[in-house]
Amino acid sequence: MIKILKYNEVDNAEIFARFEPTSSVEDIVADIIANVRKNGDKALLEYTARFDKAALSDMRVSREEIDDAVNSVEPQFVEILKKAAENIRKFHTAQKRQSFIINDTDGVVMGQKIIPVDRAGLYVPGGTAAYPSTVLMDAIPAKIAGVKEVVMVTPPSKDGKVNPAILSAASVAGVDKIFKVGGAQAIAALAYGTESIPKVDKIVGPGNAFVAEAKKQVFGQVSIDMIAGPSEILIVADGKTNPKYVAADLLSQAEHDKLASAVLVTDSEALAKAVSEELERQIPLLDRAEIARASIDNNGKIIVADTLDIVIDIANEIAPEHLELCVDNPFDYLDKIRHAGSIFMGRNCPEALGDYFAGPNHTLPTSGTAKFSSPLSVDDFIKKTQYTYFTADALKKVAYDVAKFAEKEGLTGHAKSAVVRLEDE
Repeated sequence: MIKILKYNEVDNAEIFARFEPTSSVEDIVADIIANVRKNGDKALLEYTARFDKAALSDMRVSREEIDDAVNSVEPQFVEILKKAAENIRKFHTAQKRQSFIINDTDGVVMGQKIIPVDRAGLYVPGGTAAYPSTVLMDAIPAKIAGVKEVVMVTPPSKDGKVNPAILSAASVAGVDKIFKVGGAQAIAALAYGTESIPKVDKIVGPGNAFVAEAKKQVFGQVSIDMIAGPSEILIVADGKTNPKYVAADLLSQAEHDKLASAVLVTDSEALAKAVSEELERQIPLLDRAEIARASIDNNGKIIVADTLDIVIDIANEIAPEHLELCVDNPFDYLDKIRHAGSIFMGRNCPEALGDYFAGPNHTLPTSGTAKFSSPLSVDDFIKKTQYTYFTADALKKVAYDVAKFAEKEGLTGHAKSAVVRLEDE
């Protein structure tokens, strides 16, 4: 049963406690990365046979396989994928940055260029955790940014095939290349390249502990989006909110993973008790009831505070991945929420809307990193280059200021370079 905690009556350490991973996979992942760097495709095929029980001779997904996958899923699902993709494109197109130029000083031109990365790698989990939504959320922003090539890796099933829903989403999103490989070995392949899989500049997408550790270890060789922890939802709700809706929304994240975190923060003790009872009614009805039960019992909590203002303060301190604002006039509270990956406004906006369909990205900062991190966006697939131009007259006006600054730092070579052109005059 979910814990109910009264703020200011229990230790804050219990209020703000988070799941902390205990197992270490660093050495295992380091060995996998080293093997892939040394042996390339041979290592990938061996790992795929060992971990995925799939004997492959070629990891590349063919155009025929993609077409067969699209034809094998329900036409209605393909249409839903297309509708979701359109919503995602609309939202992320608004994120596009523009290059700029400043030339308001005689003889001086400065500017910034927005340049997409050349190649992006997308990791998509497979097996029981097959998420076509991840394909749309990660590939579409890359395409909007102007990335020339999006390369997707995903583990195959035992028969050597990729989940058809994932391939259908890849087709809708415009993924350029797809390879049947998963785990830390897939991350290594994207980071360093093999005979078949091209090296990328940026790796995005969720995965298990091995994938997360691999992304951490290859960071610097390539860029990554984030190191994502278990899924989280925090619901801010007042006493007018229907407990049935709150319980259902908490369980929408609890069913992800036994390590997922589902939290309600409210100013109503009556709602807290009603939600607890509703959770007990709803959990047995879920297909993934065992997972949801473990998540709720071990990581779930209901926090009761005296006022909504305190509730908001608690939410900001937790800085959740997903935050539902189930109150009257939610826009009155929007500016008070400072730390959250994605905010769902009002009582008719379940977090599942964001997972699949609404348009904002569902790849979000977890584990309190929303205090300094952002959702995946078009910005993740661009880089910025700046440029400067000075005429001789413009340089003459500032050269001695630059030299003086350099001398203050003890860098006489810098100072000399600023004034050397003036000496010829």
